[in-house]
Amino acid sequence: MTTANSDATLKRLLSLHPKLVDLSLGRMERILAALGHPERTLPPVVHVTGTNGKGSVLAFLRAMLEAAGLRVHVYTSPHLVRFHERIRLAGTLIAEEALDELLNECEAVNQGQPITFFEITTAAAFLAFSRTPADIVLLENGLGGRLDATNVVPHPAVTGITPVSLDHQQFLGDSLGEIATEKAGIIKPGVPCVVGPQLADAMDVIIGHTEARQAPLVEWGINWRAHENAAGDGMELEHRGSRLVLPLPALPGAHQIINAGHAAVIARTLENFNITDAHIAAGLSNVSWPARLQRLHEGPVIDALPDEWEVWLDGGHNPDAGATIARHAERVWGDRPLYLISGMINSKQPEGFFKPLAAVAVSVHCITIPGEQAAIPATELAVLASAGGLAAETAGSAIEAAVAIAARATAPSRVLICGSLYFAGAILAEHK
Repeated sequence: MTTANSDATLKRLLSLHPKLVDLSLGRMERILAALGHPERTLPPVVHVTGTNGKGSVLAFLRAMLEAAGLRVHVYTSPHLVRFHERIRLAGTLIAEEALDELLNECEAVNQGQPITFFEITTAAAFLAFSRTPADIVLLENGLGGRLDATNVVPHPAVTGITPVSLDHQQFLGDSLGEIATEKAGIIKPGVPCVVGPQLADAMDVIIGHTEARQAPLVEWGINWRAHENAAGDGMELEHRGSRLVLPLPALPGAHQIINAGHAAVIARTLENFNITDAHIAAGLSNVSWPARLQRLHEGPVIDALPDEWEVWLDGGHNPDAGATIARHAERVWGDRPLYLISGMINSKQPEGFFKPLAAVAVSVHCITIPGEQAAIPATELAVLASAGGLAAETAGSAIEAAVAIAARATAPSRVLICGSLYFAGAILAEHK
């Protein structure tokens, strides 16, 4: 892959603030004002936060809206292989020339003042969205919500909150209630908020915020439910007093049924868009979202294993994600042994991630994520995985780990590469 002009610009932008994360809206408001407030001239916005499932919900929602023939802008983070993945303009990933021009414009307007990488690149996304015609914007919150750089849209069409759990405690607070308070900061006066399954402490906070802002609450378990049907060949969505029969989502895992239902309810909550049941069904069947229980078919790790083995990839990285993967493995992957290859970054909770996986996996080979400054060293990660109950050892690379696993296994097995979206991105750069 050749080095693009935008790569050099992005590297420069990383140096504009000593911290990668510094939650505040002041710098964002300053640069948006200098750019002419593009966030005020966007198409209708759907703004989604939460701990797990944000990207999947928006992937489903995009597929549903595009099935209805709508032009959809999308902003997500982080990217897996290239930054361009973060900005989708009217259905197409942003072109290199356009991205480089936008980044340089934002850099010039900023005039070297302190601003985080996420803030200035989010400003570039808003600028792109304001200049390219589309019907709707899907906006994924970055970190938290209340002080997140995306939380500057004055009146979104709908907000959404996926399940909230412990993550990024160093920035958001040590308790579930504190973290939920930050997430609930995206709730706006009078704007419907569609909420996924929550623990009681988080739900209490969300209810308090919707009541204080008179925002209509569309709550999981009260206003909507989604579940697999009895035959196991489809899903059902209960919403507005009716039961909608739908195909199973193209993304595997029971948790994706919840995410799909969440997206469908957001689509049905949007006013003046006329999203039909057929559009929702088509979106479920045609959705694509890499590194979420994604099976890999080609690449060096596959080449290092016997033909009959399977290799899967998931970017989940916190205790809830580990529990979700473990439930899927227990329910669907019981036919063969499961081995893990994992790399993680130092803002996560490795022991909590690995603990539920100890019940379903034979072992984990830990590696240091290549080229990632915040990567947990393989030796340290192996100690933490062992504390979580897994037999753990280190490897120099995913390929080396695959070779070691294959040498010891006595039957066709399944390998899951997991622990970080950054690790997943490194793997996807060489696999498909």
